[in-house]
Amino acid sequence: MKTIGLVVAMTKEIMPFLERQSGSVEKLSDFPFETYACGINGKKIVCVKSGVGEVFAAAATQYLITKYSPEIIVNFGVCGSLTDNFDTKQIAIVGGVAYYQFDTSAIDGTKVGQYTGEDGVVMSTDKNLAERARKILGGKTPITICASGDKFVADEGEKKRLREVFNAEICEMESAGVLITARNSNVPCLIIKGVSDGKGGAEEYLKMVSMASEKCAEVVTGLCGEL
Repeated sequence: MKTIGLVVAMTKEIMPFLERQSGSVEKLSDFPFETYACGINGKKIVCVKSGVGEVFAAAATQYLITKYSPEIIVNFGVCGSLTDNFDTKQIAIVGGVAYYQFDTSAIDGTKVGQYTGEDGVVMSTDKNLAERARKILGGKTPITICASGDKFVADEGEKKRLREVFNAEICEMESAGVLITARNSNVPCLIIKGVSDGKGGAEEYLKMVSMASEKCAEVVTGLCGEL
């Protein structure tokens, strides 16, 4: 049976996805990561709750790959907006990730965020998966760049810097860890985010969790029909 792996930061982000499933959901493990499994269209879905931040996200992704050998990795959750041009309360498909806190420029002169062997600071997600997800969602969902790092970005000056330096429109704290780990294992990676600027407080956040979960379920169901 083919497997799709999901990496999600928090329980309140992963549970709405699981609660939408019509079939049974099995809890596989509490350690080293909270892990669940369900079935969609004859495919196995394994969901791992990583915890917040790049290190946890990378470790959870490698655990998922090593133990369950998924054909693809999907990361979803809620992110922040960096630009007024990118409306909040909508879904974004991540086409590229800039790990903006990675910096070896003092010793090798490379740009901030650029890893050895990369052509630039933005690391691409799987273009085929991104386009397939966009088609499943109706063809209008924007594909954008995400600035990812171990920092909750609230300062307007920092938001401006991330826009100008990395051309990013959204930001969060796990995508780089997920993407780098998946790429290193040659597993295609898809990232979907619900955009929230945080100004609406807990109520807005929970709405975006629900929306991100709904859209991820829609995409995963569609992908299961194609694998």
